[in-house]
Amino acid sequence: MKNINNYKEQVEVMALFGYEMTPCRPLSFKRKGEKYEVEVTELLQTRIRFAKNAAMHIFDVVANKKRYTLEFNSVELTWHVAQA
Repeated sequence: MKNINNYKEQVEVMALFGYEMTPCRPLSFKRKGEKYEVEVTELLQTRIRFAKNAAMHIFDVVANKKRYTLEFNSVELTWHVAQA
């Protein structure tokens, strides 16, 4: 991640599973306390990183003309976002 502070914020994500060649595609995310969801307009890249006993599914996306990195922790079943 290119985030200066490497700050990751937990978010709620609406995702589509079983999407063509990509098994998961995030559609939008919502920050805690925010009224509206942020729509993901483009999926740039996906990758998996293994950390301890968890697989981290990482999605580089574009939303509101900004780049974000969404991470899904397969053990904790949580999503985090960081602005790239």
